[in-house]
Amino acid sequence: MTGVPASAAGGSSSARRTGPRGTSGAAQEPVGRTNPGSAVERVAAERAATDRGTTDRGTTDRGTTGRGSADRGSAERGSTEGGAAGRGGKIAAAAVNQASVWNVANLLTMLRLLLVPAFVALMLGNGGYDPAWRSFAWAAFAIAMITDLFDGHLARTYNLVTDFGKIADPIADKAIMGAALICLSALGDLPWWVTAVILGRELGITVLRFVVIRYGVIPASRGGKLKTLTQGIAVGMYVLALTGPLATLRFWVMAAAVVLTVATGLDYVKQAIVLRRRGIAERRAALKEMEA
Repeated sequence: MTGVPASAAGGSSSARRTGPRGTSGAAQEPVGRTNPGSAVERVAAERAATDRGTTDRGTTDRGTTGRGSADRGSAERGSTEGGAAGRGGKIAAAAVNQASVWNVANLLTMLRLLLVPAFVALMLGNGGYDPAWRSFAWAAFAIAMITDLFDGHLARTYNLVTDFGKIADPIADKAIMGAALICLSALGDLPWWVTAVILGRELGITVLRFVVIRYGVIPASRGGKLKTLTQGIAVGMYVLALTGPLATLRFWVMAAAVVLTVATGLDYVKQAIVLRRRGIAERRAALKEMEA
């Protein structure tokens, strides 16, 4: 036993001391190396998380797409309903416009048209020279002229202008005035040339308005309104069986009405010529711009 070297004994002792440490180090995971089982588990976990994220994004996208489709569907339904409402509104507006033919202004115009035959019957009643019948005829004529003032004012003020009114109103005006002038000339109270001048001017200006209407509208002037008022007063004075100074006065009033009739007629012709030239020039300019 005493023959064993001390170094050997010491070496054994060192081996015994380091043995536990080596055993412990072997049990531990070496530095710089990865446990295969743990790596597989981490990869599997990462893949599972990635799959869940993709699934969540797909679900979110599907939800967003579904909401977008729902929104588009709602918008389309809203557009369809809005279009239907718009069409319904247009139909309702057309129905209102159609019903508005029977407004107060048009009813007054119709009344004036009905007064024309009544006036002629009263004017020619009992031979046409009876003062009583002529007074009744004057009343019918005065009502017609007053309604002519009111129906236009009502139509413009309360937005009652209709296509029927635009056509019927001038016809009613010229019908009652023409009937009065023809009856007076037929009875010998008014020269035929006066009737021809006044009616020729009225019919000519009416035709002229329709000819140039594609270029614009000739507005009513103050002279035209004054002419209408003067004509109404003059014809009304001739309808009544007046004598003395009033008979002389009605002559001068009629003379003023004839002068205004001719003067305003020439003014309308001038306006029509200017309007037509301007319209032709504008059309030519528009054609040149389109060609350029």
